[in-house]
Amino acid sequence: MKTANLPSLRVDPELRQAAEAALREGESLSSLMEQSLRDEVNRRRMQAEFIARGLAARDEAKRTGAYFTVDESLAGLDAILARRKPGTR
Repeated sequence: MKTANLPSLRVDPELRQAAEAALREGESLSSLMEQSLRDEVNRRRMQAEFIARGLAARDEAKRTGAYFTVDESLAGLDAILARRKPGTR
């Protein structure tokens, strides 16, 4: 697949200096910008999916009338955490 160009980006000199100061060994400003864009696109996709799941859950609760109290929800989350090994993510 061919690559494509993005529009050039005009920023304040202070932002450019801050970005250059944040570069890691062997990293270019272009690669930082590309990774930042990838991360933001992924974050927005995940956010949209999260919202869609929440709206679907709301609609399912309205349809079935099955709702959970705060205490039931927290107990379920506590049970999930209890099953995890300490020190793992």
